[in-house]
Amino acid sequence: MEIQTLNPTTPRQRQRIEAFLKRNGLRFDDMHYYAAVTDDDGEMIAGGGLKGNVIKCVAVDDAHKGEAIANTLISHLIAHANEEGHSNVKLFTKPKNRQLFESLSFRLLAEAPEAVLMETGIGGINNMVEQLKKIKEEGEVCKENNQECKKEEKTDLNITTPQHLNPSTPQPLTTTTPLRGVVVMNCNPFTLGHRYLIEQAAKQVERLFVMVVREDCSLFAYAERKAMVEQGVAHLENVTVIDGSEYAISQATFPTYFLKRLDDAADTQMLLDLDLFRRHIAPALGATVRFVGTEPTDRLTRRYNQLMHEVLADVRETARLEKEGNAVSASRVRKAMEQGDMSTIRQLVPPTTLPYIIAHLATQALQAELDTTPKPGLVDKDNNGAHRDMDYVLMQRSIDTLHPYFVKLALLGFADTLPTHTSIRDIGIEAEKAMLSATNGVNTHKGALFSMGLAVVAAAHEKNTDSLQTTIKALAACFPDTNGTHGSKAKLLSKGTTAIKGALDNAREGYEMLFAEWLPFYIERRKEHDAHTLHKTLLRIMCDLDDTNVIYRTDLATAEEVKQEARALLDNFSKTALKDMDRHYTTRNISPGGAADMLSLTIFIGSIQT
Repeated sequence: MEIQTLNPTTPRQRQRIEAFLKRNGLRFDDMHYYAAVTDDDGEMIAGGGLKGNVIKCVAVDDAHKGEAIANTLISHLIAHANEEGHSNVKLFTKPKNRQLFESLSFRLLAEAPEAVLMETGIGGINNMVEQLKKIKEEGEVCKENNQECKKEEKTDLNITTPQHLNPSTPQPLTTTTPLRGVVVMNCNPFTLGHRYLIEQAAKQVERLFVMVVREDCSLFAYAERKAMVEQGVAHLENVTVIDGSEYAISQATFPTYFLKRLDDAADTQMLLDLDLFRRHIAPALGATVRFVGTEPTDRLTRRYNQLMHEVLADVRETARLEKEGNAVSASRVRKAMEQGDMSTIRQLVPPTTLPYIIAHLATQALQAELDTTPKPGLVDKDNNGAHRDMDYVLMQRSIDTLHPYFVKLALLGFADTLPTHTSIRDIGIEAEKAMLSATNGVNTHKGALFSMGLAVVAAAHEKNTDSLQTTIKALAACFPDTNGTHGSKAKLLSKGTTAIKGALDNAREGYEMLFAEWLPFYIERRKEHDAHTLHKTLLRIMCDLDDTNVIYRTDLATAEEVKQEARALLDNFSKTALKDMDRHYTTRNISPGGAADMLSLTIFIGSIQT
């Protein structure tokens, strides 16, 4: 017998794995590595795979059970996981296999009627439990010494909350029974509904722990979600925000390959998750109460609440906070973000959540510009336009890289006083370095970073969007004239014959054309549900803008031609003609990159102001 390595991503080898699993009553599941034990004839008689540090799809043919093949196979998989940097290895399996894996040094973490979760190796659940115990003990010491009980380390996103935005503190506890409770929430993003649940729960216990779901498959990253919660509950002295459990079992992480009925998957996942909480998390924190909000719409969440009542001893449900007859929910906020409806968003989230939403709207605007296809001479989903050094994937990577810096800029702007030029510049320099590192030195979004960065700071600072333009002017006024940019070089090319305005000039004027012409044009097209709103808005911008990117790549005469051609196409728009313009501009090395930046900015400001 020997162990062969199979690649589950290769069609032929995957088919071989699937056939073996089917023969043993299992389904194929997502894996990056599979080890097959073969006999002298090359037939697979056992096998098992890995996805990260989770062992999956382990099976041994009936004729070879009892030959210690499983021991050899599991040892091989653990060793391979260790080589990949995983000191702790987990597996989900059928309850009847529990004793087998216990004999192979695995220990039980959680169980449900249809599945068990086990692990082996150093650290793991024990490390998490010790960390939770330490948090609990630190709080108890603080209380005994009559000191501040908030000893946990805050998420480092340089957050400052204006004093006048802190909500009032709830009334003191009315209960004399020393209780500790837990709220587990995703907060994608943190809403007034989340804050209301936490405030109500905090009134019922001596200490409340808020655990933010760690799994990063949400719109907002884990670090952002945790920071939102920390800032949103900073006024509650008996609330501690703690790191989410790496052992949260979700639909995304729970494998179904060994379940006979896929209908059992959701309940099994929930029961394992609750058993983990009951066995490990709650005892470590000394918590006896679990708080949840009622769930009027989502069927799976409602089922989770029902199972929670069956599994845990003390579960307390709080009626969901409502606005205008509808429950306040993160899904409503995300929908409003998609629609660029900031007025609705402001009604559903605490002020401390707004910087994160503003940053996401900025990223969303850059993404919308990139996805607009076709575009004349610009990178889009179809082609690279006039660019030889960048493509859609590279532009996407650049946007992803810039997002955390938009968060930093939004947090910087979210203060009682306008941030200094130096503080904005320093974050901008960091962002540009990160962008160039991610793109191997290609300048994908330098212009967009400047214009969008100023707008993000201004939008986060201004509570009244009517003064957004004034704030952008004030911020831009502090920036000195530039040298070496496309704008400065375009001005030199004009030799003073034409009053060319670069990116900084437009910012110092508060993007007059954007607010006066392009934004109303864009909003009107949106109201009409025009399928080509972004294409036409780009052309509208091209009609007016002295695009220094075009001038730098060609000349002043060509830049004027671009304006005339954009006007002609806008007056008689067709997608076919737009594709023809794309081919023509690509051939002539024309790329209206400045107009693309202004399209992103128009989309962003439209989402803030409408």
